[in-house]
Amino acid sequence: MLTGQFMALLDVFIVNVAAPTIRTDLHASGAGLQLVIAGYSIAYAVLLITGARLGDLLGHRRLFLAGLALFTVSSLVCGLARNTGELIGFRFVQGTGSALMIPQVLSLLQLTFTGEARTRAMSVYSAVIASGAALGQSLGGVLVSADLFGTGWRPVFLVNVPIGLLMLVVAPRVLPADSGGAPGRRRGLDLPGLVVLAAAVTLLTVPLVLGQEEGWPLWGWFSLGASVLLFALFMVLEARLARRGGAPLVSTRVLRAPGMPRAVTVIALTMAVNAGFLFSIALHLQSGLGLSALRTGLTFAACAVTFGTVGLTWRRLPAAARPWLAPAGLLVAGASFAGLGLALRGGGHGGALLYLALLTLGAGLGFAFSPTLTLALGKVAPRDAADASGLLATVTQLGQLLGVATLGTLYLNRLGPAGPHASAHAYAVTSAALAVVAVVAALVAVEWRRRRA
Repeated sequence: MLTGQFMALLDVFIVNVAAPTIRTDLHASGAGLQLVIAGYSIAYAVLLITGARLGDLLGHRRLFLAGLALFTVSSLVCGLARNTGELIGFRFVQGTGSALMIPQVLSLLQLTFTGEARTRAMSVYSAVIASGAALGQSLGGVLVSADLFGTGWRPVFLVNVPIGLLMLVVAPRVLPADSGGAPGRRRGLDLPGLVVLAAAVTLLTVPLVLGQEEGWPLWGWFSLGASVLLFALFMVLEARLARRGGAPLVSTRVLRAPGMPRAVTVIALTMAVNAGFLFSIALHLQSGLGLSALRTGLTFAACAVTFGTVGLTWRRLPAAARPWLAPAGLLVAGASFAGLGLALRGGGHGGALLYLALLTLGAGLGFAFSPTLTLALGKVAPRDAADASGLLATVTQLGQLLGVATLGTLYLNRLGPAGPHASAHAYAVTSAALAVVAVVAALVAVEWRRRRA
């Protein structure tokens, strides 16, 4: 299950360092390249809650295997794409496969494990989520630089195929069988809610991922405004359905679970700063400093190692300290962002301070994300696993999109004439903004902790 989770998360980020090679090889326009990168994320974000409810309706094991098969086939055709249009279309299909597969992971973990075993499983799950983003860029750099058999960027997609095929052989033998649709689990699809929510997320994500490239046109602002109205309409429809005794897409029990509002907010902000950081520093290292894809990718390894290590080990800390891990981690992350700005000032390569800041940043974000996710899900009943998984997976993805659209765009807007000094100035401004958002997230986490105390 976690291998599938890791592959899907990897493909959100692995394309970033391959983008310059894709653009050259396929003669892609700026907007076309943006859609290659973002098409996956758009489909993924729009369909996550739909995938969660379909798993609840048709069986989590069945949907996991169906999503895995679609993801594997679409990875193959992405790697064989002959032009930009084909690659964009196949990336949307790949994102659809992920949206069917990924919500089932969290649901199956919730339904399969109990007690301390569930806590351990959630810690490993959190570590995979936490480290996948940075490792995606690292692996992307390695594969592009290796240029296996002269294939350039194509291995960043083709690497999924043998792993996916192996999983399709192994998964049916090890995944728990579906329950056959117990009355308490099978609920209606709520088609009106799904349509309105999908439209709202689409209208939100498309301008976020294309706005900078298109110069923030008027249609983008209309789209964002319309998404707000549709989200409000969705809440009205779901509240009315719940009053009639129906099954809304996200159970009110999930939203009222202890710590869930805090988890949603902290996870969204943590993923926003993580994605904004990865996007802006990758551009600075490659375009500003002229580093190779390999060196750029490997630079993120330090952050990924500590991010994942914290996800696996935070449970060893005293229970009394756990509610305070998120605010402390976010403050460490804020200090680390400030350190990165200092390390890279003046157009230098950062030296030892760069890697020290990356190590502490990974640890800080790990403490913010992993305990928050695990402690919140520990309060969700197994019957609500699908709703919780769809909600948190969507929040994670939207947080990443918002981070790139706001903090990543800040870097691009501050970028002056080409050169290391101009890029360093733009990144210094961005790192300051990242630090501010991290501190705000820490204050949010502290305030929720204070109210619950």
